[in-house]
Amino acid sequence: MSESTLQRSAVRAVLRLAQPRARRFAPGLAAGVLSAFFAVALLATSAWLITRAAEQPPIMFLSMAVVGVRAFALGRSAFRYLERLASHDAAFRQLADLRLGVFARLVPLAPAGLSNTSRGDLLARLVRDVDDLQDLPLRVVQPLATAGILAALSLFGVWLVLPAAALTLALALVLAGVVATLASSALAARSERELAPLRGALAGEVLEVVENLDVLTAFGALPGRLATLAAADDRLRRASLRRSLGVGVQGAVLSLFAGAATVGALWVGIPELGLAGSAGLTGPGLAVVVLVPMAVFEVFGMVPPALGVWRQVRSSAGRVASAVPVEVPPEIPLDTHGVAGGVSVGARPVLELTGLGASWPGTDAPAVADVTLRLAPGDRVHLFGPSGAGKSTLAQVLVRFLDYTGSYRLDGVEARTLPQDAVRARVGLCEQRPWLFDDSIRQNLLFARDTATDDDLLAVLGRVGLGAWTRQRGGLDARVGGQGALVSGGQAQRIALARALLAGFPVLIVDEPTANVDEAQGDQLVRDILETAAADGRAVLLISHTPVPDELITARVTVPGPARRRSL
Repeated sequence: MSESTLQRSAVRAVLRLAQPRARRFAPGLAAGVLSAFFAVALLATSAWLITRAAEQPPIMFLSMAVVGVRAFALGRSAFRYLERLASHDAAFRQLADLRLGVFARLVPLAPAGLSNTSRGDLLARLVRDVDDLQDLPLRVVQPLATAGILAALSLFGVWLVLPAAALTLALALVLAGVVATLASSALAARSERELAPLRGALAGEVLEVVENLDVLTAFGALPGRLATLAAADDRLRRASLRRSLGVGVQGAVLSLFAGAATVGALWVGIPELGLAGSAGLTGPGLAVVVLVPMAVFEVFGMVPPALGVWRQVRSSAGRVASAVPVEVPPEIPLDTHGVAGGVSVGARPVLELTGLGASWPGTDAPAVADVTLRLAPGDRVHLFGPSGAGKSTLAQVLVRFLDYTGSYRLDGVEARTLPQDAVRARVGLCEQRPWLFDDSIRQNLLFARDTATDDDLLAVLGRVGLGAWTRQRGGLDARVGGQGALVSGGQAQRIALARALLAGFPVLIVDEPTANVDEAQGDQLVRDILETAAADGRAVLLISHTPVPDELITARVTVPGPARRRSL
């Protein structure tokens, strides 16, 4: 199956997920059809009543029409309210399912499988594009279904009064739909397809400027980036204007053909007017066939805009579907959910690598190759090598963010046969740039173990050398800022270490802990990490390109690159 076919299949899957099931969608559709039908019936009944009343018949001949006008007026508003209530409830409930479905597709791929999408654009896809998909049931499926059903009912009703008028109305509806759709496509189709990508590009530019404002200002690059941001905003503005132009032309075309339908009804209806006492078309009947097209076109006017919204929805669905690859790259491991036979891993497993290699998605050359080592409880191994040697790649493999070749065993069990959650419950990672949430110190620790008390949190902070610092900041409620903006690099690393200790990982991978601190602080941080881990008897793999004193480690492995084998 070709990639384009797979992509179309993925888009259809997203659209199916965005459309509520029939049982949930039907009440809103039924209420919408009844509301539109009552609107047309109200106009038809009012036209008949006013015209018939001008003939001054006995009141008893008008009483049914009077009651009908009141019933249709009240029913139109009541069913309109019910349609809004039921259809929006169905769309919003389905939107929650859609968000969960998209997020479930993203989780197995993060972080390695999302490297080709910028954070701002990914955020736009997960928020704005997913939001746009609620328009599928509300502004595409329901308007088209309502307009189609109502047009059929109205044509049947007009046919019963005057078949020729029904034919002119049908012709006007067809021509209006075709001409308005073609005009809109010529003027706005490209803009409607581009709106979602342009919003994503703008969101990416905004996020880039906001996140790097200090660096851009320091290097005098802010005016240039603001100009780029303004250009992205201008492209989005022009696309929105072109779309608005298309909408305006649609309205003009529909109004033109609505008038043409009315004129056509008069053209074929006037010759059918019978003289008094004849069996020809009556005056009230002529009023009905002349005025009904106005109400029908008011409902039918939803069709061309719905087709325009469909182009936007399809574009958004394509962006949501492409937020993750159509096929999971072979370098990304798929969770096997365990193996039969009750295979389990001990509380303090032995980690063994034999001839291990790994690559990043989209690359040909391996990032790390032929690595062999053994990490037992209490071991403190320093993985040493220059930048680009594959040390961080190895860390991603050990927590199963990347798949591997060769062998990776925990207590003799091959890691790829274990549930990924089981591996990550044993092997924890303190990444090179630890992520801190824009919240308090407490909340940045609690998600590692949500049952921890404040005493537990203060104790683990004390173990990593942040006890006094926490008290100086005002306690656990002190905020750390977005991505740890209010703390130093060393403090961020220590908070990440406290988080890992709180989670209780028996095997701890620490990736370049000195990358964001000066030399003196880096030496002390490494010493604190290794001594704290040694006190607990946990195994530590310290990944660093800087030397570590021999007395702090039990072994050292040098990784010069993927071309040569290194073993322990």
